[in-house]
Amino acid sequence: MIRIEDLTKYYGKSCAVDRIGFEIKKGEILGLLGPNGAGKTTTMRILACYLQPTSGNITVKDFNIYDHPVEIKKLIGYLPESAPLYPDMLVYDYLRFVAGLREIEKSASDLRIRELAGMCGINEVMHRPISELSKGYKQRVGLAHAMMGDPEILVLDEPTSGLDPNQIVEIRDIIKKIGKEKTVILSTHILSEAEATCDRIVIINNGRIVADGSTDELKSEAGSDYVIHVSLMQGDFDDIKGHFGTIPEVTGVTLANSEKGVTDFHLSCSGTKDVRPAIYEIIKNNNWPLLEFHRETRTLENIFRELTKEG
Repeated sequence: MIRIEDLTKYYGKSCAVDRIGFEIKKGEILGLLGPNGAGKTTTMRILACYLQPTSGNITVKDFNIYDHPVEIKKLIGYLPESAPLYPDMLVYDYLRFVAGLREIEKSASDLRIRELAGMCGINEVMHRPISELSKGYKQRVGLAHAMMGDPEILVLDEPTSGLDPNQIVEIRDIIKKIGKEKTVILSTHILSEAEATCDRIVIINNGRIVADGSTDELKSEAGSDYVIHVSLMQGDFDDIKGHFGTIPEVTGVTLANSEKGVTDFHLSCSGTKDVRPAIYEIIKNNNWPLLEFHRETRTLENIFRELTKEG
């Protein structure tokens, strides 16, 4: 449905987006992840025909951003990070105003506003000034704005930014419901939300794509290396290191903390074999009192940090 090809955007001499390319299928919820300044918002603005790229192209259905920007805008509902609301207007009046901009007839607009009020959970604030709403309700009104024209594609830039945990869950549920019928592209810094909401994740760093796939695919592609954390009472670290270094799959033993008779250390391991039985056997044979012993679970956060860390 959407094809991004060799997309590049410079601001002066600074490259915000560097020759990125990927496709988005119809009905997919795609999460665009990356640190601040990675190029996420710039990519979304180009897709929404708000910015022109320096080079490259985006095709939406049979339309490209150069020749058919108006046609593409009709297909897209765009919610920027700060929802463009008029604070002095009542919510209902604001949505009527948006419906007018979309050239929706009055009879049809009343029905559409009622549908969106129910979908976005704003029925109880329809006759309140926008200035009096919480950040969560303002985001919902902004989402209703983006959905007014019943777009096929929804582009959401940091839709849960600044919300409390309850509001985040509510917005996430709305997005998942919308994603059953529409193509959704969203950017977020909340990795757990991306993992829970998105069918597919694209990670951007320094304007380039560094990962693309489902959460399970990203975890699989990240390699077979893993870390085991061990905490022992008593025991000399050099002695401990020597014993665990005899296990072929253990590639390194790192001291994390040693105080008050407790030694915490990390075992870096490679391969697919589970070495925990061998580790426990060494601990038992040396009569080291065991306080803690667990394998680090590989999460999207771990992968994100590895792919976007400096250097």
